[in-house]
Amino acid sequence: MKKIISNSYLQEQIKLHQNNKYGMASVQHAPNIKKIMVDNNLKSISDFGAGKKRLLTSLHGLNFTDFEYYPYDPVFDDYGLPQPADLVCCIDVMEHVEEEYADNVLDEIKNITLKFVYFSISIRPAGKLLSDGTNAHINIKMPRWWITKLCSRFNINFMTLTDNGTGFIVICHKLTE
Repeated sequence: MKKIISNSYLQEQIKLHQNNKYGMASVQHAPNIKKIMVDNNLKSISDFGAGKKRLLTSLHGLNFTDFEYYPYDPVFDDYGLPQPADLVCCIDVMEHVEEEYADNVLDEIKNITLKFVYFSISIRPAGKLLSDGTNAHINIKMPRWWITKLCSRFNINFMTLTDNGTGFIVICHKLTE
C-alpha cells in the first residue's frame, strides 16, 4: 500500500478522534448505503475512513445487518488494512486527505472496489480545527477537481450536491481494465 497520510497529520487525526462528536457524517448517509446495497444485491462494505464505525452502527439501526463489514482508518490500527468489498464507502474523508496523498488514496480505493464506490466529499470548511488553528478540512476542492480524478479511476453512475449544499455525493463503479 502506498503512503496515504503523513505522520504529523496522522497525529492530528488521532487528536481529533478523541472528540466523540468528530466523525458523524456517515450517519446521515446510512439510508443511501442501505438502498444501494439492497438494490444491487451487494454483500460487503469496506468503510474507508471508518472512524468510530458509525456507518455500521447506523446501518444496524436501520435493521440492516446481512453484509460483511470491513472498516479501515489509519487512526485505528486494530482495523487492519483496507479490504476489498462490493461497495466501498468513503464518507467525509477526501477533504481530510493531504493533497499530495489524494491520488494514492484514490488508487487504494480503486484497488479495493469490487463493484461500487460511494463518495461524499465536503466543499466547505469544517467546524473543527487542527491544533495549529488550521481548518480540519485541509483539502477543499470544488467538484470539478475531484471529478477529474475520479473519472480516471471509475465510471460515474450518479452525482448530486448534498441537500445543504456543503458538498457532493458521487456513486461510481470501477472501470474495467
